Amino acid sequence: MKGKKDYSEEDSLGKVYDHRLMVRLIKYLLPYKLTVFTAFILLLMSSILMLAPPILTQYAIDNYIVPGNSDALLNIALLYIAINILGFIFQYFHYYMMHMTGQRVMFDLRKQIFTHLQKMSVTFFNKNPIGRLMTRLTGDVDALNEMFTSGVVTVFGDLLLLTGIIAVLFYYNVTLALTAISVVPLLFFAALLFKVKARGGFRAVRIYIAKINSFLQENITGMKIVQLFNREDKNFEQFDEINKKHRNAWIRTVMYYAFFFPSVEILSAVSLALILYVGGLKITGGTLTWGILVAFIQYAQRFYRPIQDLSEKYNVFQSAMASSERIFKLLDKEEEDRDPADAVELGEISGEIEFRNVWFAYKDEEWVLKDVSFRIKPGEKTAIVGATGAGKTTVISLLSRFYDIQKGQILIDGVDIKKIRRENLRRNIGVVLQDVFLFSGTVEENITLNNPEISRELLISSAKDVNAHHFITKLENGYDEEVRERGNNFSTGQKQLISFARALVYDPKILVLDEATSNIDTETEILIQAALSRLMYGRTSIIIAHRLSTIKNVDRIIVMHKGSIREMGSHRELLEQEGVYYRLYQLQYKEQEMAFNGAVNP
Repeated sequence: MKGKKDYSEEDSLGKVYDHRLMVRLIKYLLPYKLTVFTAFILLLMSSILMLAPPILTQYAIDNYIVPGNSDALLNIALLYIAINILGFIFQYFHYYMMHMTGQRVMFDLRKQIFTHLQKMSVTFFNKNPIGRLMTRLTGDVDALNEMFTSGVVTVFGDLLLLTGIIAVLFYYNVTLALTAISVVPLLFFAALLFKVKARGGFRAVRIYIAKINSFLQENITGMKIVQLFNREDKNFEQFDEINKKHRNAWIRTVMYYAFFFPSVEILSAVSLALILYVGGLKITGGTLTWGILVAFIQYAQRFYRPIQDLSEKYNVFQSAMASSERIFKLLDKEEEDRDPADAVELGEISGEIEFRNVWFAYKDEEWVLKDVSFRIKPGEKTAIVGATGAGKTTVISLLSRFYDIQKGQILIDGVDIKKIRRENLRRNIGVVLQDVFLFSGTVEENITLNNPEISRELLISSAKDVNAHHFITKLENGYDEEVRERGNNFSTGQKQLISFARALVYDPKILVLDEATSNIDTETEILIQAALSRLMYGRTSIIIAHRLSTIKNVDRIIVMHKGSIREMGSHRELLEQEGVYYRLYQLQYKEQEMAFNGAVNP
């Protein structure tokens, strides 16, 4: 529970600007280029309008207030109000358009990532933690949204406003303009210091929030174990330690903000004081007007605001570049089991399965299956048994092409499954696993998986075949009963019955039962066993079972041991051989006999 995890990806903050990544990001804006262009024009107009009020102020003071002429003051005041109202309208529509575009880009990006994840192999998910993949879809996409809405276009507006203010200041008075911007070097030094300190702070916050998410996911998922072993206090101490580090990292980051923004205000005040002093001397010397001095003060106040914004956008861009690098790294990950260009579609299959000299390893040459060969005839019922780790479940995973073999061939109706489109291959295979996964939704949605081609009649018929209809109709809402997270409002046996119905409603030609009755109580198992003989009729069936008593009547039993096939034959034939199967059966028989005697003679 306290194992060390890799947070290196979260640790990386990346460059402030990466041309290669930016080009890829801009492509997501292309479908909305007209909206972005309109927003840019609105921002341009808004920036220009922000330059106008100080000019009007200067004009009114020098031409009307100081000379004592009030004739046109009302018109100038109304024009001042009109310019600000127009600027508000431009800013409103710019803000609305960019945020609307940002949400659309997030929608497109999340859809692309989710679609890509659905196409990845099981191997990929074994190597990548779920929490990290969820972070790509949530936190990283949100970071890009902030860049799109308040970064890409707004930066140009801030730079344009700064350029315009400097140009106007120098136009009015060069000496006073140099005085106004004399504190800028100090401002840039403060911004640089803030950048360096905040960078480390943001990195620490990101690492600790990743640790918090990981710790919460593990503990909430394993809450039964936590409570069963009285780990509440110990786990609280661990969480409290991580939470404190996250809090302290945030406090350090807030401290840097608390230093930087007041610094900007102080430097702005120093600049205004210098303007008042130098400007006052020039007024008394007759080389400057009151209107220009007031205009300088207004422009100085406007000058430091975009500089402050640009400092904040530094962190936005840096976070966005790191997030985009992680997102594109995920999107650039090719499907490990991609179908070949000449992949075929199987029509109506008979269900013949053949493993021909199959070798498979999850890692390097640590072979899980070693030269496995067998053939299952159409409609034949075959069981695969063996001790834990013998390779039984691996056979099923390979048949469904969750993994690809390193040597040999797996064929269905004589066609190598590597040449069959995976979607078409899996459509012909119905699998019921030991650990049933139910989605949030209704019982009907969990059985049909929202396939509109499955009628209500077929749904009910399939549920009846596996004896699930009886308990479903007793639910308050029947087939419309809501399924809570992971099916917590259903018993293990009920979830297994739903999974049976889910597999059979698609009428597969090949039926796979992977320990499907291991978690079923005896009464429910009797119901399922009665249905299995009807369900497997006409289908090629593979049954993986620990309880050998459930497979006595299959056509053939394959006994596996340490990745190899040791024995094959019927239940009776294997018992007569007195080999591996015989020993397994004797062990289970003795266990059942002892359990029975213990129950009868407590």
